[in-house]
Amino acid sequence: MNYDTFIDLVARRARVDSERAVELTRATLETLAERLTGGEVLDLAAQLPKPLQLVLRPSPDTEAADRFGAAEFVARTGQRAGLDERSARGAVQAVFVTLREAITGGEFDDVVVQLPRDYRDMVEPALAPGAATMRRA
Repeated sequence: MNYDTFIDLVARRARVDSERAVELTRATLETLAERLTGGEVLDLAAQLPKPLQLVLRPSPDTEAADRFGAAEFVARTGQRAGLDERSARGAVQAVFVTLREAITGGEFDDVVVQLPRDYRDMVEPALAPGAATMRRA
C-alpha cells in the first residue's frame, strides 16, 4: 500500500481531512513504536511506505518495549494529536484497521501479540472478518 492510500483510508475511517489523518497516523505510530520492541518496530517499518517508516525509526532507548496499557496508549496518542480520549480511541482504531490492510497478516499478528488484552477494543476492529472492506463503504 502506498502512502497516499494509507492516509486516505485513515482519513475516511476517522472522518477527517488528509492533513489531520497524517497527524493522527503519526501520533498513533509514534505511540506504537514506544510500545513495541525495537526489533518489531523495524519489522513493521519495513512493510510500510517510506514516510511512515521514518515515524517508526527506533532508537537505542527503544530496544525494550515501554510497557503501558491501552488507556495510556490512547492518552499518549491523544496528547500527541491534541485529541480527547474518545476521539483518540477512534483515531487509533482507524490507524490499526488501515495498518492491518497495509502489512502482512503475520506481521500484524507479531504486533498484536506484544499488546496486552486491554488493547482488544482497539485492535479487534482490525481483526474482524471483512474489516478492511466493511469501513470503505
